[in-house]
This record gives sequence, structure tokens and C-alpha cells, in this order.
Amino acid sequence: MPTASELETLKAVQNYYGKILQTNKDLKTSACCSIESLPSSYQPILSKIHPEVKEKFYGCGSPFPPALTGRTVIDLGCGSGRDVYLLSKLVGEKGSVIGIDMTEEQLNVASSYLDYHKTQFGYQKSNVSFKNGYIEDLKSAGIEDDSVDLIVSNCVTNLSPNKKLVFSEIFRVLKPGGELYFSDVFADRRIPEELSKDPMLLGECLGGALYTEDFRRLFSLLGINDFRVVSQSKLNLQNPEIEKKIGNVNFYSITFRAFKIPLEDRCEDFGQVAFYKGTIEDHPHNFILDDHHVFYTDKPMLVCGNTADMLSKTQYKEHFRIIGDKSKHLGLFDCGPSPVTSASSGEVLSGACC
Repeated sequence: MPTASELETLKAVQNYYGKILQTNKDLKTSACCSIESLPSSYQPILSKIHPEVKEKFYGCGSPFPPALTGRTVIDLGCGSGRDVYLLSKLVGEKGSVIGIDMTEEQLNVASSYLDYHKTQFGYQKSNVSFKNGYIEDLKSAGIEDDSVDLIVSNCVTNLSPNKKLVFSEIFRVLKPGGELYFSDVFADRRIPEELSKDPMLLGECLGGALYTEDFRRLFSLLGINDFRVVSQSKLNLQNPEIEKKIGNVNFYSITFRAFKIPLEDRCEDFGQVAFYKGTIEDHPHNFILDDHHVFYTDKPMLVCGNTADMLSKTQYKEHFRIIGDKSKHLGLFDCGPSPVTSASSGEVLSGACC
């Protein structure tokens, strides 16, 4: 459960998203707006989502990995439910999606369209549920250990005053081999304390943005030794007053993925080769693991031990063929970091292993 001081921060966020903002047109910057285009194959689904759900949606990315059919998914900070309903269609009627949010006004919008979307998708019964709760305390929302295939989140973890607790809860509830796939706003340096408590900057996804190196350190403390950048974009805030207040801090919308499997903290070479079979729906020609691993159908690719495990010990295992094991070690794998680079200074800010 959040502490008293953390609850104050959360109340400020609730007020911003429940009272101050009425639609996404009320945002003062572009940080909480979706700047990453949805795949074209998702547009027909998006067209079936209720207009009110879409106009009250706030997000900065496209946190939808492939191969979703039949999976159990949680959307942390689901808001009005746009991503939940999109996922509802992607997982199919045999899958399930749970949306968790602490803002009553947002959840009221989301839950009022359960039957609408069930009819839109032609389901006999809805595969969606919404829970009022804190993303720092999933146990209170009834989420058990090792119970979820996938957790997504769209520009929400930055709003939490206790990010360590958020990510600790995420990896508690994920099944072994489960996946975290999320988009959020990150900064190239630590936000000054006085700005991190500014209600408007916090609500605009800037005040609580995590410094990328602190994110890496946090994951290391939690035993997540390797995570991957899927995509990233530098944010243009488009608000001179806020840009003046925030100073020289650069912000990025980044989509990360991480798996609940044991991995090494460096990319090690075991001479392994991976083949993508081309069997994931809507991905017949290639599979993108991260921003520098694109697997083309039937084309062999040398991979480090961590990448081989990500492909062979998760939900993607049926779609890949891995040649080789870890019986013979060949040293470090020749695979550099995945950097986030400041457009203004050229400074490399952070990166995932491999």
C-alpha cells in the first residue's frame, strides 16, 4: 500500500486525470499523447472502439506485442480503456484482459462500454474486467503470484511515486516466461525535486519521468539483467512555458520489453543460431524482438545466450528454431548496447543489454 506522502502524489494525479482533463485535447504538452502510430492491421479494431473511450485516452506509445491469442493480459493504468478493448480483440474470446486504474472517473467511462464492445467484437460474453486499484499494490486488486502472461502499460509508470514497487509487483504476478511490454516517458537526467512535485508537470507525464540510467539500475536491483528497447522517439513538448520551466531536460517516449526468465547481465556467446518460422499471425515475413534484432523468416541469425532464451523460453518458442545450446562458451557476444541518444548533445543516455 502506498505511504501517506505517496498517496498525496497519487491524489494529485487522480485530480488531474479525473477533474482537470476532460479529453486528451486538454493536455498542455505532447508527452501523454500517442506519438507512435498503431500498426495498420489494428485500425479496423480501433474503428470499433467507442468514441468517448478514445477521446479520453492518454498514451505515448503502442505497447502491443505480437502473438496475443488466448493470453491473459493486464493493462496497468488503463484509464478509459482504449488499450484494454483493443487487446480484448487481439487476445480473442478465449483470452482475457484486466484493466487496473485508480481514477474513478476514468474507470466509469471504461466499464460503461463493456456490453458495447462485446457486441462490436461478436463475443458471447465479455473477456474484459476493470479493477479500481493502485498499480503499486496489485495484490489488493486480487492479482495472484505467477498468474499473468503479459503486462502492458501506456505512459503510466512515470506517474507512480514508487516505481520500484510497481515493477516489483509486475514481476511478482507475471508467470515464469511472461512478458512486460510497456511504453513510457523517460528523461536524460534526474528531474529536480521541485519540478517532480509540480502537479501540472506530474500530470503531463514529465515530473515523474524516470532517468534512463536509474531505470536500468532499478531493473538490476530487481534481478532483471537484460531488457530491450523496442522503439524510441524524442518528445517535442510544444509548449514554450513548460519548456522554459523544465530547462535542459530531454524527454523520450520509449517502448521496452522484458521477460520473467533468468538472464545474464552481459551478452554471452555460445554459438547459437535462431530461425524465425514466419508463423505469427500478421507477421509472416519478420519478427522484431527489439530495435536491433529483426528476424527474417527462415534466415539464420547468430544470437547471444540471452536472446536465444527470450525466443525459446517464452510464448514465442513455438515460432522459433534455435540451433545450439550453452554447453560451450565462446566469450562475450559482439553485440553493442541499444542507446538512447540526446538529439541536442549527442550524448548516449542508456541502453539495454545486447
